[in-house]
Amino acid sequence: MSSVSVGKGGGSFGSPESLLDVAAQVAAGAEPPPPAITEAARAAAPLAAQITPERVRAGIEAVIMGRSLEVGLQWMHDAGLLAVLLPELEATVDFSQEAGRRHKDVWEHTKQVVRQSVPKPSVRWAALLHDIGKVPTRVLLPDGRVTFHRHAEIGARMFDPVARRLGFGKPERQRIRFLILHHLRANAYEPAWTDAAVRRFDHEMGDGLEELLDLSRADVTSRRPGRRQEAVGNIHALKERILVIRELDARVPPLPPGLGNAIMEAFALPPSKRIGDLRKLCEDAVERGELEERRDAAYYVDYLRAAGHTS
Repeated sequence: MSSVSVGKGGGSFGSPESLLDVAAQVAAGAEPPPPAITEAARAAAPLAAQITPERVRAGIEAVIMGRSLEVGLQWMHDAGLLAVLLPELEATVDFSQEAGRRHKDVWEHTKQVVRQSVPKPSVRWAALLHDIGKVPTRVLLPDGRVTFHRHAEIGARMFDPVARRLGFGKPERQRIRFLILHHLRANAYEPAWTDAAVRRFDHEMGDGLEELLDLSRADVTSRRPGRRQEAVGNIHALKERILVIRELDARVPPLPPGLGNAIMEAFALPPSKRIGDLRKLCEDAVERGELEERRDAAYYVDYLRAAGHTS
């Protein structure tokens, strides 16, 4: 294993940027620095606040894309670098998710999720920050359980100043925020979901579906025998159902052809945007599971009439 190079001076650092370079070297597989070097880094860590946003972002990304990324991340914490550059993440260190269970520490969980993630920068960033919302949302219940109500939503909001601070471009910022916001959605899937619910999930996730499923698989870190295989299998089953429903919808749409004409005839309406709006009401009701799929046009016309949507 190679050793870390910290430049001239042995235990000193030539510039704040060199701290990031050491973290990247460790994440790439180099031997972590000895304690004396790490202590010198801790003393120099406050200077990292002077590093440009672009350089900070590139340095952290080099760490999370490394083959020994968890070692690089841990060194960033040990050297005080994480507290300066990502205090939101530093706050998860030794922050328990479950009473009395050390491996449920949010920081340890986060490092494992990043390690298990596919090597795509946006997914790795989302994995790194997906649970920062747990810190302000943790509630300890009298029975010993711990809850983190709305932590995904709060975490997405917390990412906004992080994104500005690190100078993320708009497209990448939006992708990462989307993944943090929705990271629990796929893991909530159950076989009992209706086709309408699966279709709605697919539509809502849109272009972010693949990366979200990648993150969801990585977010399973249970040590219970068979639990990870079961959870990952469940996500795979969701993906398969999405593909089956897409194929079926391409052949036989959920709403019948000619529904627009039936609406115009039933309610004496001329061709207009209003017809499309009424058809969309039916489509939304199908997605919500309020209406059945692939019925005759009269079924949907009756729904519009009963609901008073044509008045």
